[in-house]
Amino acid sequence: MIESKHINSAFDKDLDHVLALLMRMGGLVEQAIQQSALALHERNTELAELVIRNDRRFDGMLEEVNAAAVSLIARRQPQAKDLRMIVSVIRIAQYLERVGDYAKNISKRSFTISLMPPVTPSTGSIKRLATAVQSLMKDSLDAFVQADSEKATDVIKRDIEIDQMYNSLFREFLTHMMENPKNITPAMHLLFVAKNFERIGDYATAVGEQAIYRVTGALPSDVRQRQDWTPYAQQTENDGLEAETNG
Repeated sequence: MIESKHINSAFDKDLDHVLALLMRMGGLVEQAIQQSALALHERNTELAELVIRNDRRFDGMLEEVNAAAVSLIARRQPQAKDLRMIVSVIRIAQYLERVGDYAKNISKRSFTISLMPPVTPSTGSIKRLATAVQSLMKDSLDAFVQADSEKATDVIKRDIEIDQMYNSLFREFLTHMMENPKNITPAMHLLFVAKNFERIGDYATAVGEQAIYRVTGALPSDVRQRQDWTPYAQQTENDGLEAETNG
């Protein structure tokens, strides 16, 4: 009985370590989202450069989380709920690494945007979108750590608001471009940025789905209907409004 308690205690310690690695990564990703939005809004190229440099660490953190998770599975052979949690950690770490890439892409765009006349009030609208996305990511990670399926469900529902904000921005940018041809180039750059933030919202939703999987052992059965209708407004499927995913 004493040996069993010792094994359980060692397993819990290893599990806490894996979870701590993920939460550290999540905190830095949240910071990257905030900094990329601030760099864009304030035309702060130094801050944008910082986000770009810091993105390198997410690759290393992903490897660290995966290595710790795989080692835990191999050494402890967890069952049921504990195994689900470890599998979810591996998936979420991959999501966070991708979000880091989006923050980097936003920061790269901000260099070009900073050299152009501002398209007002669109930059303020993007800032509100970024704030909503950052909040969604924070709540989804909290839901996972707290094993709170209700909070995770709320996160998934709120992603519809992100889609609606992006749709509104899409219409706003189109209006600016039609009113003044000089707005076309900066507005297109801002559309790329807005799409990247919208995609970050999708990853926050995916984290929420993993929180539900951790608790229930199944992903949400209802397929969420995306509210982003902008692809249907495009002349072609890939005419430049898809989010960038590579540095």
